[in-house]
Amino acid sequence: MSARVKKFLPALKHAGYSTTALLPGEDPGAFKKLHQDLIVELAPNGALEEDIVAIIARLAWSRQNLATFRIAERVRERWAAITSEKVPASFLVEYQPLLGKQIEIDPAVRAAAWKAAKDQARAEFGAAYDFVEMGEIATVEQLAKDLVVEGQLDAMIERCLKRLLRDNVQPNLRPPMMPSQERFDESEANDLAAGFSSFSIAN
Repeated sequence: MSARVKKFLPALKHAGYSTTALLPGEDPGAFKKLHQDLIVELAPNGALEEDIVAIIARLAWSRQNLATFRIAERVRERWAAITSEKVPASFLVEYQPLLGKQIEIDPAVRAAAWKAAKDQARAEFGAAYDFVEMGEIATVEQLAKDLVVEGQLDAMIERCLKRLLRDNVQPNLRPPMMPSQERFDESEANDLAAGFSSFSIAN
């Protein structure tokens, strides 16, 4: 195992969000450059370290592009206004004395209204219309949930790494035992055991 894993262990205490690497409107080329720059700076060695650098890249990108979540929020608010204006409810209630009568709206009318709402939204939002399709995924709240889950997974990975480091590194750090030392330690242990037995019998 690479000794460089020790240096990267703290990075596993964080997590990149798994909802999506890039949100609509973000520049894939800019993200790729950020990722490549981090690879050059951190020089990962092996699949594990490369994955950690990828996590760092996603976190740094999210921090730099928090404005995207605000754009997504405005798109969702405008979409709600468009649908409220154009799409009728599935039924209306005709109030009569002591009784309310439900009147179902023609499904074809609602389908046409939904189409009109989507056409208007696509015209207004352009590429940002993808936020409509994504729904509640592109939100800071969803990002926070993803970070919690990935943080838990990373904590488990970190524990496994520490076990591997402990099992593989520590034995190598143990100084070799000289034959005379080994005999002395065994003799000392036997004397201690005999003394303990004599003490137990005498008491």
